[in-house]
Amino acid sequence: MYFVPALLISFVMFGVTADPVEENLAAVEEVEAETPPEEGAADEDAEREAEEQAARDAEEEAEREAQEEAEREAEEAAEREAEEEAAREAEEAAEKEAEEAAAKEAEEQAAREAEEKAAAEAEREAEEAAARGAEEEAARIAAEEEAAEQAAAEKAAAEAGTLSQQQAVEQAKNYISYTAFSKSGLVEQLEFEGYSNSDAVYAVDKIDVDWRAQSVLKAQDYLAYQAFSKSGLIEQLVFEGFSNEDAAYAVENITVDWTEQAIKKAQNYLDYTPFSREGLIEQLEFEGFSNADAVYAVDTIGL
Repeated sequence: MYFVPALLISFVMFGVTADPVEENLAAVEEVEAETPPEEGAADEDAEREAEEQAARDAEEEAEREAQEEAEREAEEAAEREAEEEAAREAEEAAEKEAEEAAAKEAEEQAAREAEEKAAAEAEREAEEAAARGAEEEAARIAAEEEAAEQAAAEKAAAEAGTLSQQQAVEQAKNYISYTAFSKSGLVEQLEFEGYSNSDAVYAVDKIDVDWRAQSVLKAQDYLAYQAFSKSGLIEQLVFEGFSNEDAAYAVENITVDWTEQAIKKAQNYLDYTPFSREGLIEQLEFEGFSNADAVYAVDTIGL
C-alpha cells in the first residue's frame, strides 16, 4: 500500500502524468480517502524522503550533467583552441614558408641580376679592351709604317748621297773597272782627284768590291812590269794598302817562278847600276830572294 504514493510522487517529479489529468487527480483523492491517518503520516514521510532523495538525485544528476557539460565544453574549447593553435601554427608556418620562399626568390633574383650585371660589365670591359687594343694596334702599325717610310726615305737619301758623293761613286767604279786598288788606295786616289775624304770614303763603301780579289789582280799587275821576290811582293801590296792577310793570299794564288823573278831583278839592277857578284847577291837577298835563287840569278846573267 505504501508504494502507491511513492510511485505517484515519482511520476509527479519526473513529469509523468496520465491522460487525462482529471482522472489522475480523482484516483489520488480516492486512494487518500481510502488510506488510514497513521498510514498517511508514514506515507508523507516516505514521500518527503522520496522527494528529497529524488531532489538529491536530480541535483546530483544535474551536477553530473553540468560537470559533463562543463567537461564537454572544456573538451570542445580545448579542441577548438587546439584547432585554432594548429591553424595559427599552420598559418605561421605557411607565412614563414612563404617569406622564406620570397626571400629565396629575392636572393636568387638578386644573384641573377648580379651575375647578369657582372657579365654585362665584363662584356663591356672586354669590348672596351678590344677597342683599345684595336686602336693601339692600329696606332702601332701606323707608327711602324711611318717609321719604315721615314727609314726608307732616309736610306734612299743616304744611298743616293749628295751630288758630289754620287760623282765619287761613279769615279770609283771607273777606276776599279780597269785597274786594281786596295780600299785605302782607292780612297787616296779619289782624294787625289779632288774629292773630299768623306765623299771618297762614302764612294768606296758604296761600291761592291772583293778586296782580296783586288789584291790578286794588283800582284799580277806588279809582276807584269817589275820583278819581285815573294816577300817583296807582299811588302809592296801592304804598302799599297792591302792587309797582310790579303797580300799573302794574293802571292799564294798567283803562278810565279820566283827563281825567274830573281834573274829579272838581277838584270834590272845591272841595267842601271854596276854591282860586284857578291854585292848583287846581297842586294837580291835584301830584296827577299833566297840565297840559292840569288846565286842562281847572278850565275845566269854571267856575273
